[in-house]
Amino acid sequence: MGIDIGIYTTDFKNEFISLTDIAKYKSIQPSITIHNWLRGRDVIEFLGLWERLHNPNFKLIEFDKFKKDAGSNAYVFSIKEWTEVLGAIGLLTRSGRYGGGIYAHIDIAFEFASWISPEFKLYIIKDYQRLKSDENSRLSLNWNLNREIAKLNYRIHTDAIKDNLIPPELTPEQISYKYANEADLLNVALFGRTAKQWRDSNPGKQGNMRDEANLNQLLVLANMESYNAILIEQGKAMSERLVLLREFAVKQMKMLAIVSMEGLKQLPGGDAK
Repeated sequence: MGIDIGIYTTDFKNEFISLTDIAKYKSIQPSITIHNWLRGRDVIEFLGLWERLHNPNFKLIEFDKFKKDAGSNAYVFSIKEWTEVLGAIGLLTRSGRYGGGIYAHIDIAFEFASWISPEFKLYIIKDYQRLKSDENSRLSLNWNLNREIAKLNYRIHTDAIKDNLIPPELTPEQISYKYANEADLLNVALFGRTAKQWRDSNPGKQGNMRDEANLNQLLVLANMESYNAILIEQGKAMSERLVLLREFAVKQMKMLAIVSMEGLKQLPGGDAK
């Protein structure tokens, strides 16, 4: 269609699409087009329903007062009032020369696109699905790669435990217990809880907490296994290693978060101002 449409997210789960960019398909004054759409009573009721379904902090009593005037000739929708007074989360505004404008959660954005043009909405959905498919393929590849790195470093980790912490007279059961303790040392340092604690709080889930880990956590875990192997060979006590590993995990997670955000700012529609 020849139109670039911005996508914004803060948690990599909930994505917001630029209504401003969508409105440019129909008008050279996108803000007026958006607010004309937001004046409709059926639109206000749709927005309110979406908030009730997705936002436990949405103020229903204030919303009932808010929608009374919707649809009248003098009615003007205020995004600031919608978000600040009602505690709504489905719409937001962003400032900046690039990527600025009015954004809406994808559910709401697709509804707006349908109002602009049903055909245009289908083009947007098709492109969005293609984008997500490509993104998921890359994420899956990176996730699997980090899992393999973690497995490789796990071998380094277990060899260090075997060579330095397991006396030859231990029984197989005692040896297994020792390995599990060292694995849980890493779990506590990175995830803040043991494998058993995770299972107890997630009885319906298959696998383990490491299967639920994100890309950054898997990368840090792989590095922690190598680091713990070094600490073991240095003769550090478990209590001392826990403190060092926790400091290591926190530092690396912060660094990876900064690197991720810096990378996002370089993307088209990033937070350049």
